[in-house]
Amino acid sequence: MTYRTTVTRQFVAQHYLTVPDPGPEGDLHSHVFSVEATFAGPSLDEYDYLVDIDDVRAALDEAESRYRDATLNDLPEFEGYNPSVERFARVLHDRLAPAAAGGSTETLRVTVWEDDEAAAGYEGPIPDAGGADGDRDG
Repeated sequence: MTYRTTVTRQFVAQHYLTVPDPGPEGDLHSHVFSVEATFAGPSLDEYDYLVDIDDVRAALDEAESRYRDATLNDLPEFEGYNPSVERFARVLHDRLAPAAAGGSTETLRVTVWEDDEAAAGYEGPIPDAGGADGDRDG
């Protein structure tokens, strides 16, 4: 048995891809990113919550504040990385996971939609529950 709680958010951010021959994606461009943060775990706390949605919203507020209208390539967490939607999902996972630390939540899946048709995601453990080591590459 697994409980799941999902909270979503939308904001605009910019990036350009740094891979060889990126085509038009190599030019600075914007996306209206939709972020889905899905927390999962086997049990509820004493208040029948898996995770406090207000804590998740606060974490998303902080993430939105950091990335809204920013160029991802210019931020230190993307230094040395292609700022793909997959990488963005990992970065957001690491930023949002502490919202559920200390409870029974075991995993967080972050899905980032860059438009209505394309999304990528990252799923990993919550550090206190799953023993994640906190490195940048998993």
